Formats: sequence, C-alpha cells, structure tokens
Amino acid sequence: MEGLLIKYFALIICIVIIRREDMRYGMLNSNKSVQEPFNAGRKVKVVGLKLATKKILPLHYLLLTTRLHIIPSQAMSNSLPHDSITPFDDSKKTKKEQIAEMFNNIASCYDRLNRVLSAGIDVSWRKKAISQLRNDRPGQILDVATGTGDMAIIAYRLLRSEKIIGIDISDQMLDLGRKKIEKEGLTSFIQLQRGDSETINFADNSFDAVMVAFGVRNFENLEDGLKEMLRVLKPGGKLVVLEFSRPRIKIFRSLYNLYMGIIAPEIARWFSQNKKAYQYLNQSAKLFPERQTFVEILDNAGYSDTSFKPLSAGICCIYIGKKSAG
Repeated sequence: MEGLLIKYFALIICIVIIRREDMRYGMLNSNKSVQEPFNAGRKVKVVGLKLATKKILPLHYLLLTTRLHIIPSQAMSNSLPHDSITPFDDSKKTKKEQIAEMFNNIASCYDRLNRVLSAGIDVSWRKKAISQLRNDRPGQILDVATGTGDMAIIAYRLLRSEKIIGIDISDQMLDLGRKKIEKEGLTSFIQLQRGDSETINFADNSFDAVMVAFGVRNFENLEDGLKEMLRVLKPGGKLVVLEFSRPRIKIFRSLYNLYMGIIAPEIARWFSQNKKAYQYLNQSAKLFPERQTFVEILDNAGYSDTSFKPLSAGICCIYIGKKSAG
C-alpha cells in the first residue's frame, strides 16, 4: 500500500512541476521570509525552493531543496499551538466562523478532492477507524465534524447501529451529506444536523460511541472539544479519532511535506480555485499534537485506556479513548 501511495505522489508531483513550468514560475529568493495567509502570527521562512523554468528538476533534488522553517510565536494561554491556526489571516472572524466559511466554499468539490488527493486511501483509513468499534456494537453513535456524512454512512454499513447522529458547523457540507444519505436510503438510521463540537446539544451519557475523522484539528479549542465529547459518551463508551500525522521515515516524510505543502494546494486550486483550504490543512497538520502527545491530551481530558495506531507509514493515526465505566 505504501509503495502505491509513493508512486501516486510522485506522479502528481511530476504533473504539477510540468504545469508550473508552463506558468513560468521563477526562482524564489532563498533568503526571503514570507508571511503566509494562513500562518496566524507564525513566520514561515521558505529556504532554497528552486523550480526551474527551462527543465524539470529531479525529484530527489526538489526534496532536498524544499524546506519549511516554522518560527512559532508564543502560545496562547489555555490553548494549544494549532488552535491559533486559521484559514484566513485577514479575517476578523473567529476560527470557528472561518472554518465554517472555508468548508461552505469547498463543499461542492470536497468529496471528489478527498478521493483524488488520497488516491482513494482515505476510505480505507475510515473503515479501519470504524472497525475499532466493531466489538463494542454501539447502538447510538455521534459523528462529530461529519462533513458530507462519509463516516456516518460507512459506520452504518459496517456496524448496523440503531442511530447515527452527525454534527457539523458547515451548512453546505451538511446539505450535501443529507442528499447522499437520502440516495443511500439511510434517512431512518442517519441524521445530520448543525452542531458545534465544543457545545454539543445532547445530554450527558447519550452515546455509546463518538467518532471524528479529520475534524479535531479544526476545533477552536481542542481540549474543550475533547471534554465535551467525553461528556456525551455513556460510561464505558469509546471515542475514535482519525487524524493526519507526520511520517517518521525520512524519505517518506520529505515526500509528504512536499506533497502537503505544494502539491495538494495546487490540485485544490485546479478543482475549486481555493488553495487556502489546503494550505490551512497543511499548516494545521504540522502543528497538531500527534501520536503520544495527543494520547496524553486525551488522558488529561479524562479518557482512559488511550492508545494510537499509525496508518500508511504514519500519514495518519487512529486514536482511541474510553469513558470510565465507574
């Protein structure tokens, strides 16, 4: 699987380099510091990014000469570094409002872009995450940051739960999700509604399981969102989180950084003319607390039996936590 993913990334990289050739991109000043529109107070220094206008550079040369240096500013009190990353640095709206606006803007092409950018592997990741609930046989599931309902639909197919509720702050994503659910004939089992992860509109101990796929990174305050999901879990209930992480293998990490930093935003622009959404994705993924660090945050939020499992050479991880039965 990892070999297929590497070949896919390499092919996309070649396509984008050729396209950039046609657009006659020049060589960037290697000593220039630029303030990216999504960095929220963090200066990003792009060092040695060289794209030739007369010939295509070898892939390994691009990997060696493309480096992003993140210079973090002082962290906000009572928040984590990634909490301050927002899609639009010139907006006076809150992070939550900006996230809703961003997803409303890209909703029409969101599913298609996911399949293209991940070569379809994201579906496999979602199934593996949901399979963590198979032995628990949850009757009531809450899908936080449900988007267009992919996780909810897959969860019903795999688990046949009595009821799955999906919540999201993007109305456009929810509208598309409802159409998908109606087309699948699952309206009796899956319900989507507008909802905020940090103020979930359900009583304590309402759900047997809570799941979040590629959503916790977008919470305005991660710890508040985790505690709120714990509140609505029944005693003994399980949280399953699927989120991006950074590969540990050096060559794969270099390829991943190049893909997420340059290729994915460029492909997003081709599809939707909106690069900022995937620039934000890259920047927020870089600063998101991953692996054992995130497990410790789950512990501090009150979860028990916490663990994580990396997928596809560490591109993303499944995180597990339970609400104590006592």
